[in-house]
Amino acid sequence: MKCLLDTHTLLWSIYDTKKLSSSATKMLMDNNIEKFVSVVTVWEIAIKSRIGKIKLKKGVNGIYNEIENNGFALLGIDQKHIEIYNTLPLHHRDPFDGMIVATAMAMNMTVLTCDADIQKYNIKWVW
Repeated sequence: MKCLLDTHTLLWSIYDTKKLSSSATKMLMDNNIEKFVSVVTVWEIAIKSRIGKIKLKKGVNGIYNEIENNGFALLGIDQKHIEIYNTLPLHHRDPFDGMIVATAMAMNMTVLTCDADIQKYNIKWVW
């Protein structure tokens, strides 16, 4: 199984594990599950950090280090992801979440998220 972490899931796995559900924690701890983070997630975190919406203890470079230290693979965006994104229904207008959904669809991944808007899409998700 392959799982893609939503932005809040990544942040909570680093800074506040008590916010993770038991299912999310179990998946994150399972060495048989491949775990991925989209570069879109890091971009969203960088933007929110820059405008003061979140505070990062070690900056964006610290996020990259945590991704690596936790054994998560970093994914880029490719043409197929953008094509799928462009066809998604607008359950909400968050482009970062839309790219996470499109990536999950393109790569047959389960999204680890508690975001009710992401859960509206025709994807596999766990929380």
